Amino acid sequence: MLTDFHQKSLVLLSEQLNSKGLDIHSLISKIAAFQIAVPSWALGAGGTRFGRFSIGGEPRNLEEKLEDIGLLAKLTKRTDAVSLHIPWDIPQDVNAIQQKAASLGIRFDAMNSNTFQDYGQALTYKMGSLSNADAAVRSQAVEHNLQVIEIGKSLGSKGLTVWLADGSNFPGQAHFRNALKWTIESLQEIYAEMPDDWKLLLEYKPYEPNFYHTVIPDWGTSALICRQLGDRAKVLVDLGHHLPNTNIEQIVATLMHQNLLAGFHFNDSKYGDDDLSTGSIKPYQLFLVFCELIGGAAEGAQAWESISWMIDASHNTKDPLEDLIQALEAISQAYAKALLVDREKLAQCQNVGDVVGAQEVLQDAFLTDVRSLVREARIQSGGEADPLAFYRSEKIREKLIAQRGVNAQASGL
Repeated sequence: MLTDFHQKSLVLLSEQLNSKGLDIHSLISKIAAFQIAVPSWALGAGGTRFGRFSIGGEPRNLEEKLEDIGLLAKLTKRTDAVSLHIPWDIPQDVNAIQQKAASLGIRFDAMNSNTFQDYGQALTYKMGSLSNADAAVRSQAVEHNLQVIEIGKSLGSKGLTVWLADGSNFPGQAHFRNALKWTIESLQEIYAEMPDDWKLLLEYKPYEPNFYHTVIPDWGTSALICRQLGDRAKVLVDLGHHLPNTNIEQIVATLMHQNLLAGFHFNDSKYGDDDLSTGSIKPYQLFLVFCELIGGAAEGAQAWESISWMIDASHNTKDPLEDLIQALEAISQAYAKALLVDREKLAQCQNVGDVVGAQEVLQDAFLTDVRSLVREARIQSGGEADPLAFYRSEKIREKLIAQRGVNAQASGL
């Protein structure tokens, strides 16, 4: 019944798109090719500082995390890579992990360093890591990032993502200029040790865990630092790492204009860094972001292939695999809708100041139901027509609980 309904929907959409001069086969091909990496830490039940509610059957080690991503890849055909967080996911046997990933069709995306937890070491990051006034602490943080690079090299990764929790909670606690200077110097040491075919993805965040200042609070500071590091250092945009009502699509356009966009961490937010499911709160914003991405690439601002894509969300009330299925679908739909924008007509409206006309062009694409288009791209790639329905009907979470245990908790978190 779903197949019959799907075919009818696809025929209707095809007729609608053909009338606008759009080739449905080309669109399906582009949607099928768009892959989003999954982070290793998103496979277990998320949590807050107030509590964590395990769902059972969580992956107990890196091997099981790869199995879960392999399952997502098989069902959705929207992901083919994992992004590891070190030291949460240090491979005990690199060759075995490589073979496991290869057997599942999974590659290793950018590596993520962690200098916001101490793990019982003698030196502390309480007062910062790469920006710490203590040179020994800065050295420890640099060394950790170099270790992450070595692990990534062994797995075939081509990038290092750096997010710093560094900052201060009270006026006078930190010296602003020195903190920034020490951070740049530390990153220069790290950058110098990166392989020539790697890129450094430098993230930013305006607040949390520090609430007076963060050393890298915004895209401008991140871009400033990247300029001092080199051409392979670029700005990573996490959709949740902005103050309320920030125009993220403008940030994306600006970074692409300067060839400084490293990639994305997809999630959504209502108030701040909420880590909610991508597209669950602001689907129109997600669509507008993709409009700038597609437009910028088409206009030669920055190559599409140079941009990295990854989900970064963590939830306390959802089955993480179900959430990732929803997120992959929402991202694919936003991308598909942005592909439908009549860019020639939009440019004409912009050039003559037709504000209403420009809005109509965008709304026409955004309000188009592309679910059958995205579904067809998945089916043609060998995935499930409805991954979420399949996941539930096959009782996959129940099977994971039976296999791993009701008290199994994701490793490293």
